[in-house]
Amino acid sequence: MLDVKPHVLRYWETQFSMLRPKKNRAGNRMYRPDEVKLLLRIKELLYAKRFTIEGAKRTLLAERREESPQVEMGFDSAERKLLLFEVKEGLRDIVAKLRRQARPAAEDLEPTLEG
Repeated sequence: MLDVKPHVLRYWETQFSMLRPKKNRAGNRMYRPDEVKLLLRIKELLYAKRFTIEGAKRTLLAERREESPQVEMGFDSAERKLLLFEVKEGLRDIVAKLRRQARPAAEDLEPTLEG
């Protein structure tokens, strides 16, 4: 089916974290249909398109991101605006506190003119 030697498959398993076949009691790898599709895609990227391992990883991760559904927050527009406003205000408070804490430290570093 894949026409790839077992040692190549084992190597790909070390390089592509999304490839984790289950093993049976005898220790044989049992590839699910989605893993077989992934192996075919890896083979295409490496052999047909001449990608490096890193290039194939980046491509597969990008493809996976495109396929993953966006999370729906379940808020209407007004609720979303209010939530974002509250988050923004909270972040402003944090920045102000950090600036106040940094000021005394900076003042300690300034030279003083004492007479």
